[in-house]
Amino acid sequence: MDTIDPALAELGWKPFFSAQVSADEGHTCLPVRVMTVHRGMIAVAGAGLECTIPSHLPASTGEEDRPTVGDWLLISRDARTPVRILTRASLFKRRAPGGDHRLQLVAANVDTLFVVASCNQDFNIPRLERYLVLAREVGVTPVVVLTKIDRADDPEHYADQARALQPGLQVELVNAKDPASVARLAALCGPGETVALLGSSGVGKSTMVNTMRGTDTIATQAVREHDGKGRHTTTAREMHRLARGGWLMDTPGMREFQIVDAAEGLAEVFDDVVALALDCRFTNCSHETEPGCAIRAAMVQGTLTPERLARWRKLTAEDDSNTGSLAQRYARSRKAPK
Repeated sequence: MDTIDPALAELGWKPFFSAQVSADEGHTCLPVRVMTVHRGMIAVAGAGLECTIPSHLPASTGEEDRPTVGDWLLISRDARTPVRILTRASLFKRRAPGGDHRLQLVAANVDTLFVVASCNQDFNIPRLERYLVLAREVGVTPVVVLTKIDRADDPEHYADQARALQPGLQVELVNAKDPASVARLAALCGPGETVALLGSSGVGKSTMVNTMRGTDTIATQAVREHDGKGRHTTTAREMHRLARGGWLMDTPGMREFQIVDAAEGLAEVFDDVVALALDCRFTNCSHETEPGCAIRAAMVQGTLTPERLARWRKLTAEDDSNTGSLAQRYARSRKAPK
């Protein structure tokens, strides 16, 4: 596919995807984007085409072979059935809650990630760091969006804490109900660009989507006053069209988001800790009692807090455990008799 159809470009089609389509596939297949994921079915859109089709692919062998919201698929021109998923430019995934270590796909082909938190009891530094690790791992630009500024006495205090997580991190303070307040966020969603929203329930993601779209079609729910927590409003991952031509990808609120396969993201978000660890005298330093430990020296000097070190350790151990568990599970599945 040498030229890009303007209708596909509006959906986010880029040369990265067209380069994956062979000449034969260009004649027998149609490219479509997954707009909504339901149980066993997916809503897709292409050039002059919108329909709902089965989600199962004929060559599906692993957990990442299932289509997720934002994916680009090739479907047969005649039967309108899925043929294959095109290689993703980015993929957000997590280990599913529970003990089975199943991989859960969250969103694909995202250009920018809005990490949404609120200026109340829900504000949580460890959770923000998790989302930043996730964004950096897949190469997507994160923007921290802090909501409910109309209810906070000092919203800049929350913004300062978020900015301290990484140099150059973009942090936006918004009132999700005010169109003027969210207008600068809409400017990040240009034609064909895809922005995903991640954050726990009750932080105002659905309200923000409604305001940016100029509608109130997405249900919202009140937040409990005593702890600032909300209930799940969004129940399906879905893409929403914006007036500027971009796309907002809403996801169900996920308070439990265990990371997996995120070594590079961890190294980028915690680059200060990693740099210190490399300066330790011993390569296998546990940063407890060894002489010449650069991390312990930094804590004595006050340039590294014990809390940040503890968060790095926790996320690193979690990533090691989850990544190893998934690899072992995949190996077992390949050895299992067919």
